[in-house]
Amino acid sequence: MTGRGLEGFYRGGRRVLSRCEIRVGGREPLAVQARMASADRARFVGTLRTSPQAGPDPDVVVERNRFADGTERITLHSAAPRPMRLPVEVVLGTDLADLGSIASGTAGPELSASVHGSGLRWSCPTGNASVTAEPPPSDALASAGLLRWELDLPPGGSRSVELRVRPDGVGPLRAVGRAATSPLAAACAEGDDPRVSALLQTSIEDLQALLLRDSANPADTHLAAGAPWRCGLAPADALVAARMALPLGTGLAAGTLRILARTQLTGPGPQSGMIPGPRRDAGPYLPPQCTGTEATLLFPVLLAEARRWGLGEQETEELLPAAERCLTWLRTAVGDDAYLRDPHPGGPIRCETQAHAHRAALLGADLLDACGRTGGAALREWAQALRPAFREDFWLDDRGGGRPAAARAPDGRPVPHLGAAAVHLLDTGLLGGGAVAPGLLDKVQTEKLARLLGSPVMDSGWGLRGLGAKEPGFNPFGHRAGAVRIQETALAVAGLAAAGYEKEASSLLRGVLEAAETFAHRLPEMYAGEQRTEGSAPLPHPAACRPAAAPAAAGVLLLTTLAGIRPDAPAGTVTLRPVRSAPLGEVGFTGLRVVGAPFSVRVSRLGLVMVEEAADGLQLGA
Repeated sequence: MTGRGLEGFYRGGRRVLSRCEIRVGGREPLAVQARMASADRARFVGTLRTSPQAGPDPDVVVERNRFADGTERITLHSAAPRPMRLPVEVVLGTDLADLGSIASGTAGPELSASVHGSGLRWSCPTGNASVTAEPPPSDALASAGLLRWELDLPPGGSRSVELRVRPDGVGPLRAVGRAATSPLAAACAEGDDPRVSALLQTSIEDLQALLLRDSANPADTHLAAGAPWRCGLAPADALVAARMALPLGTGLAAGTLRILARTQLTGPGPQSGMIPGPRRDAGPYLPPQCTGTEATLLFPVLLAEARRWGLGEQETEELLPAAERCLTWLRTAVGDDAYLRDPHPGGPIRCETQAHAHRAALLGADLLDACGRTGGAALREWAQALRPAFREDFWLDDRGGGRPAAARAPDGRPVPHLGAAAVHLLDTGLLGGGAVAPGLLDKVQTEKLARLLGSPVMDSGWGLRGLGAKEPGFNPFGHRAGAVRIQETALAVAGLAAAGYEKEASSLLRGVLEAAETFAHRLPEMYAGEQRTEGSAPLPHPAACRPAAAPAAAGVLLLTTLAGIRPDAPAGTVTLRPVRSAPLGEVGFTGLRVVGAPFSVRVSRLGLVMVEEAADGLQLGA
């Protein structure tokens, strides 16, 4: 870490260390490798030649293992034939800047350090941080931010120094996913394409590394949105990831729902029933949107689908009142209108918000009816009225066959740009008996949208662009203006496959699999949406979280879509709708969870599916 750009250790939204440079014998080691060894550990290797007479071969290897809990272990390995005494210096620094200023490039200069115990400490009006070392350094120079040791290395021996970075008053992080209480099943995949196994394994490792316990209720876990920028709870992201990870069990969904139910707003007022969430950028054409709206609409959807996957009756009943409040908020916010508008005055009517609301109404009504509650009929009635209105007001005819509008402005004008948010129109949700809910588009409109998503305008060859390549303002690195976002790509693959557009789904799936190889199968939050060419590779986005919850869960959804698993635990059935074209050849999954029991399934090269392990009494649906 050199103190430039985004480099650093982060904790609680603040960079607690930005510089950590090593000199051995007065020289920087020659870097030979840097890689992510796991979701929470990076390994860096450098070499040194300590004697001019040693020839071209290095005789000291400097290994640095950096852990997400704020620990760095520096180890010197000697291959020299004689004992050595080497001075090792570590130069440290930080600006204690917050994420916002770092992301915008306005972080201040490094702070002055003070000697503190066996290390250094930095202070500013908004916080403090320290680095302690084991063994303690022989010298510490605050003015230079320097710690120094004299290490004796025997022939063939090793010596280590460990640094621990902490904000003051904060203890070490515990990796929940490494414990036996992880809610995620250790599923495996195999098949003709070896990348299937690597992607599923790495995706599960990333999800485990991002698990966090609720401080007030340690039995409940949720996913941090991603490292390093969003290491806390982001309600919409947590719900999206838990939903896509349902093939690994319902435990994560249950914990996430319980945690967010405790944050739900109650009492009088128009926000009663909402799950609070921050605003986020929506690209160049629309104002920032409220993720609280998305989270509120996702809550009953996740509960309804988790019940289908096997969430128990008691847990469902405990969470049902919070889901009812979400659905009551939806009906109250809509009122007599056909659409759910932005909660902020003067906001647009967004296409994706209507898709979220329509799905919440249908799955929420299904949930209420199944649990003997009232209100389902009114939700279905509103959803039924929304469909023809949406098809009329949000569909824009053009010479290419038409497209859905991204939104309607407050004055009624359509916002016509084509972006990845349109994939939510294909994500209609799971009902009983293996059926998917009806969507907002009719059959012809669905086909036209599918063709657009599969065209080079949207399919970069590495995944789905956030904004069409021909749209004004397209930026291949734009967070929501052209970059490939794995979450939307996975939803597109699943939605296209469910609607029968396997060619388009398969192209997007293969593109992401090939991009995943570039990232060692650890999918980042996003990468550049440049068009793929022969011999090219996807360009990393400098501000992307990696690992990140939604992309890791998207890896699970992308692969399990091949088997088309649609459980109905209350009915004791599971329906399979595999991708018949078998785009990756034969593929098999073991250790998935359906109705709380191991579930194994295989799809042949001919697109035929066979269940190899399932819960006792679970029947294969028609």
